Amino acid sequence: MTRLQSRPATDVLVATRGEVSPAAPDYARTKLHAVLERLDEPVLAARVKLTQEANHAVARPSIAQAVIDLNGRPVRAQVAATTMQEAVDLLQDRLNARIARVRTHRKHHHRHHAETPAVVPAPTGQEHRPQRRALGVEERRVVRHKTYSLARQTGWSAVFELEAMDYDFHLYTDTATGHESVVHRDAATGEYRITSAGTTPDTDPGLPVTAAGAPALTVAEAAARLDLGGLPFVFFTDAATGRGNVLYHRYDGHYGLITPVDQ
Repeated sequence: MTRLQSRPATDVLVATRGEVSPAAPDYARTKLHAVLERLDEPVLAARVKLTQEANHAVARPSIAQAVIDLNGRPVRAQVAATTMQEAVDLLQDRLNARIARVRTHRKHHHRHHAETPAVVPAPTGQEHRPQRRALGVEERRVVRHKTYSLARQTGWSAVFELEAMDYDFHLYTDTATGHESVVHRDAATGEYRITSAGTTPDTDPGLPVTAAGAPALTVAEAAARLDLGGLPFVFFTDAATGRGNVLYHRYDGHYGLITPVDQ
């Protein structure tokens, strides 16, 4: 007689910040386990972060973020809601959607050995994004500066990374040109768009490229453009190094800066 054995449950590590209710971590674990139990792939790690904003003027002060290691492939989701229970419920749905995108990409890539996806993913649900804290322009600072080697990718591989990690943008090195490039969703149309620090050939069908490219700016000039444009980030060519950089709005109201280094 064969005895069926269930896979051991993955430990879900939950961290909290702010005045999160004592019941919320267990509720988050239950919801994450419901996601993980349906997966065939090994889940090597699972983490959840619950943040309760103290600012009562924020309409969606409850923020939930999850990152799982799906057999070596990180998958991330982040949402904000009016209550923590609602945020965790939304997180469960959003994480399921991220995992579905990863599976779709893998199946299509294995069958066709190409990077162009079989279908264009649906809009990412910006209505559930955490709200940016309102700070005066004179108060804003670059409080996080990340410098690292960028992955060499095609445009569609960069789209896959954008979707799997639930990013607003993804900075990468274009495999065809070696130039820093950024992929993001067009705020007006919801379509993907690429901007490059150099000339980007039309090697990714269905991915429009911004003809103007990345402007040459200092960090201060990029900050001024970011504040005036109302966009979540500015991709620019650093006036001193000639490399493609990204300055972006953090949810705490300050700036973050990403700069590449040589590989």
